Amino acid sequence: QVQLVESGGGLVQPGGSLRLSCAASGSFFSINTMGWYRQAPGKQRGVVAAMTSGGTTNNADSVKGRFTISRDNAKNTVYLQMNSLIPEDTAVYYCNLKLPGGVTYWGKGTLVTVSS
Repeated sequence: QVQLVESGGGLVQPGGSLRLSCAASGSFFSINTMGWYRQAPGKQRGVVAAMTSGGTTNNADSVKGRFTISRDNAKNTVYLQMNSLIPEDTAVYYCNLKLPGGVTYWGKGTLVTVSS
């Protein structure tokens, strides 16, 4: 059984930084994509950033230049470094693992609140 466990959310002031981590456990194909999605109140869940096991990244336009995704394949862990946070970044952030063939797993989410 594949499990994703996020950590690192919390309350931060505008302009501040946070680093999210997501560790995947279980048995799954080493060629995959890990990423982060977010869902703000009243809005649909959308992609923030994703990274393949080969190192290709995809970032949402709203976070380019502020957020950086990275991963440690040996640890099956993906990170999201979030800088210059703004109130609009407030959301529940979900870790995502996509395998070949479309099988997808989700973490339970971690809340990020950007407020003064």
